Amino acid sequence: MENLENSTDCKETASPLNNSGSLLNNTDSRPDGRAMGFVLVHAGAGYHSESKAKEYKHVCKRACQKAVDRLRAGGMALEAVTAALIELEDSPFTNAGTGSNLNLSGEIECDASIMDGKSLNYGAVGALSGIKNPVLVARRLLSETQKGKLSAGRIPPCFLVGKGAEQWAISHGIPACPTEKMTTKFSLSGYKRNKRKMELAEQVEMKRKRQSCEHENNSACLDTVGAVVVDREGNVAAAVSSGGLAMKHPGRVGQAAHYGCGCWAENARDISLYSTAVSTSGSPFLAGEDCVLGGVIVLRCCTCGEAQRSEDIQAVLVEFLWSHTTESMCVGYMSAQDSKARVSSSYI
Repeated sequence: MENLENSTDCKETASPLNNSGSLLNNTDSRPDGRAMGFVLVHAGAGYHSESKAKEYKHVCKRACQKAVDRLRAGGMALEAVTAALIELEDSPFTNAGTGSNLNLSGEIECDASIMDGKSLNYGAVGALSGIKNPVLVARRLLSETQKGKLSAGRIPPCFLVGKGAEQWAISHGIPACPTEKMTTKFSLSGYKRNKRKMELAEQVEMKRKRQSCEHENNSACLDTVGAVVVDREGNVAAAVSSGGLAMKHPGRVGQAAHYGCGCWAENARDISLYSTAVSTSGSPFLAGEDCVLGGVIVLRCCTCGEAQRSEDIQAVLVEFLWSHTTESMCVGYMSAQDSKARVSSSYI
């Protein structure tokens, strides 16, 4: 295994269905002040129009850069993964935050969750409206649970939905954002088109077909965006965010918000030498039935001392992969030692 102190050159398989790589990094800060760490992101598994391939790649690059900036500034995995998700949510081309799918009532309701591999704490929101960056609320929920019990011995929430989640976010300093400001021309036109299809199907008494199997309109990704990060101390974190299915029933909470479904992060324990972070996309995840599709990104790392080099230096072996059963998936990855992110658009 090559020691990659200034690059993230990695070995990739040729298959678009299952791509992987590995690298060896020092986890302590270098003498030149550059911190160590690694980030892997995805912009959703589904159908990505080739005409918008540049936009998907650009947002993955920006998300990686935001995460790496936090790592270089001394930030931990939770901070970095949150920064990556904010960038993905802010893009009008992803189905998360701004530009999310509209539900049956023409409203945006988002799901998001985040997990800290060190503490195993988790925070999530479901069917959340009126907040630009749902991942910020999930992150704040996680942070509040780490502070312990509330007054009178009450247990702090880690998962909130609907109006309760929105009110909690605002009361904790996260600004509200009107739905119309989060709705894009693309998501609105998709809503109107889907609504016409539903009305026509009802008129002719046809069965409603899953829209996730159709991409005649060059739609964007169909589900969750996500990121996984390892920081200089070997801590891992994972996060996901989703606007959910197009034309979903108001109040529906997808897998992105559920514990152990949308994401998972766990540092190395006595029973395992490896730290693992996972972020999934699809509902349900990677099922084998027709039109039930998804994707996944996985990061696994092992921290070990290199006594032959220095007792003060630790190295971390990072393995990462992405896989999907959907028509396409766009991913990006970057080490804190790299000058720029690498991106890949995978098509079946």
